[in-house]
Amino acid sequence: MTDLIAHLPLLLLMLAIGAFAGVVGGLLGVGGGIVLVPAFFYAFQNLGYGGDQLMQICVATSLATIVVTSIRSVSGHHRKGAVDWAVLRAWGPGLVIGAGIGVFVAARVSSLTLQAVFGVLAGVAGLYMAFGRDSWRVAPQMPGQPAAGGMAGIVGFLSALMGIGGGTFGVPLMTLFNMPIHRAVATASGFGVLIAVPSVLGFLLVKVADAPPYTIGAISLPAFFVVIGATLLTTPWGVRLAHAMNPKPLKRAFAVFLTLVALNMLRKVVGL
Repeated sequence: MTDLIAHLPLLLLMLAIGAFAGVVGGLLGVGGGIVLVPAFFYAFQNLGYGGDQLMQICVATSLATIVVTSIRSVSGHHRKGAVDWAVLRAWGPGLVIGAGIGVFVAARVSSLTLQAVFGVLAGVAGLYMAFGRDSWRVAPQMPGQPAAGGMAGIVGFLSALMGIGGGTFGVPLMTLFNMPIHRAVATASGFGVLIAVPSVLGFLLVKVADAPPYTIGAISLPAFFVVIGATLLTTPWGVRLAHAMNPKPLKRAFAVFLTLVALNMLRKVVGL
């Protein structure tokens, strides 16, 4: 009982983080990782955990949750016939290889470097979410090999470094090649499994000092289980809200929020 009371602040914070990520994901169709990583960072930091490898813990734990949520998501999209399995097969090897390289790099750089990477890329994602247009195109159809493999490798690499499932980069990239937005979202939901599974296996072998309690490798088990439970509960709420209101102004508001989170993380990197 004493042990539970000591860890209660961590559990309550993870519960709130998971609930928020589920609602935002269901409401706006954004991947949980883009919310979870900065939320984990601020929660663990304020609770005094993590030390010099704090971002590795945040990234790894986020990717562990994506293994579960991505399987659930791609299964739902498959039942509706929306997943382009040909694209997943073509992109799959590149995503796996890119993710593996991303974990290798993430395990060897400082937490500060990962903060900078997340801050820059999340800022770019926020700006694209705010100002990007569904009508933008660079080609009339998806490219073949080796271009598809190269793009997949880059998406896998950057996603593993950030602790996200690949939709943040994959969806706009596929729409630029004339894939309808709903099909792109459905197909990108499958990216998460291909990125997260090799990433989690790699992060389980990483040794982290000053980690939160019950951490295996770089993955916080309490955060994983509590966040998964809360996310699975609240995502349907977000979906219902999305059908009850216009999500476009909310998406722009989230873009502003994401950009501010990215700028705040970069502020910490430069020591302001």
